[in-house]
Amino acid sequence: MRYTDPDLNYCPQCDEEYREDFYTCAACNISLIPGTEKLAMEEAAKNKLAARSMDISPDDELVNIRKGALGEMKQLQAVLGAANIPSLLAGDASSCGKGCCGTDMYLQIKISDGKDATEILAKEFEKTTALSSHDLSNAHAVFDTGVAKSNCPACGCSFSTSSSTCPDCGLCF
Repeated sequence: MRYTDPDLNYCPQCDEEYREDFYTCAACNISLIPGTEKLAMEEAAKNKLAARSMDISPDDELVNIRKGALGEMKQLQAVLGAANIPSLLAGDASSCGKGCCGTDMYLQIKISDGKDATEILAKEFEKTTALSSHDLSNAHAVFDTGVAKSNCPACGCSFSTSSSTCPDCGLCF
C-alpha cells in the first residue's frame, strides 16, 4: 500500500492522487475525496481486517464460491487468507477429498464473508489477467456474418465479415 498524503485528493475508484486544488478525477470523471477521508477509510478497513476471525466453527454457514483444480483453489485460498478471510477446500461426493482423484475442489467461505471475498477475488482476477490495463469497451461487440462490416470484440478493429480473422489482432471467428 502506498503512502496517503492527507493534504492531497484521491479518486475513490482508481486511487489516483491529485493536488488539493483538483476536485474531479480526469480518468473516472468522479468527485475526488480528501486525503484525510481516504486515511479514515484505510484505517476502518484495517480495523475490520484485524477484527475478523480466521476460525471456522461447525456452526458457521458455508457457501461454495469457486470450483476448480486443487492447485488453483489453494492459490485462491492463500489470497483470501492474506485478507483474513478464512476458507476451506472440500471435494464433492465422488472425491477422496485429497485432490488426487482428478476431481475438482470447492473453495468454501462463511456466508458473512461473501461480499468481501468476491471483491478480493475479482481484484485478484484483474491483476492476474491484466484486464485492468486493457480497454474492454469493445467486449460487447459480436461478429455477425449477416452484415458487411463488424467490429472485433478484442481490439475494436472494423473489418469486412468476409474474413474470419481480425486483420489487426488475429482473433479468429
